[in-house]
Amino acid sequence: MPFRMVTWAERPDLADQGPASDVVWPEYNLHADVFDDWWGPLEEELPEFQFALCDEESGVVVAEAHTGPLAWDGDDARLPGGIDDALRQVVTARRDGREVDTLCAFAAEVDPAVRQQGLSGELLKGMRELAGRQGLRRLIAPVRPSWKERYPLAAIERYVTWRRDDGRLLDPWMRLHERLGARVAAPLPESMLITGSVAEWEQWTGLTFPESGAYVFPHGLATVDVDRDGDVGTYWEPNVWMVHPEIA
Repeated sequence: MPFRMVTWAERPDLADQGPASDVVWPEYNLHADVFDDWWGPLEEELPEFQFALCDEESGVVVAEAHTGPLAWDGDDARLPGGIDDALRQVVTARRDGREVDTLCAFAAEVDPAVRQQGLSGELLKGMRELAGRQGLRRLIAPVRPSWKERYPLAAIERYVTWRRDDGRLLDPWMRLHERLGARVAAPLPESMLITGSVAEWEQWTGLTFPESGAYVFPHGLATVDVDRDGDVGTYWEPNVWMVHPEIA
């Protein structure tokens, strides 16, 4: 499929033409605490860092990427504490006029109708191209491991080390990053915070939580801790930092 990369700064109308969030992400992922505050500003204040892949013939948006620049000195120990922290850093850096040198990837969204056509890889390549256009030295990504939901009780610190018999990473999304030159930098056990009432969590997951405790739930990468007395469910989504090669 021939396509072209277009930023929202170049075509603001594309912001409303990408894949719908509720067909790309599990319901619970649409209710993250920090993202509720900072995702809108990311899209509105940094349109030059959001882009779409458009079908060359029809002009239809088949995939889109969300990114933003921050400052990072290349030391893994000083990577942001997670995707929540990174998102906050990107928006505040823009507002404060601080110097930046690293592009952070936040989301790669592909229309389900055209999955399995290599568009995720094209989005990653587009991110690297965008970083070069903007004069940034690095591309980093707080990756949401796509198969972690199969192993919600496994610690993310162990999961990110698992490899197949051929030596490649077990997780497909991490494996794609690695195939494009990235390395596993740091596991993030508390990357994205999502809290809600017990009723909200039951609605988001389709489950009933009859008593307080830790529960596995559909598409969850870890457990949700339910406190019925406090009427709150608390979930920390784990991610992993993948660091791509420096951009010449």
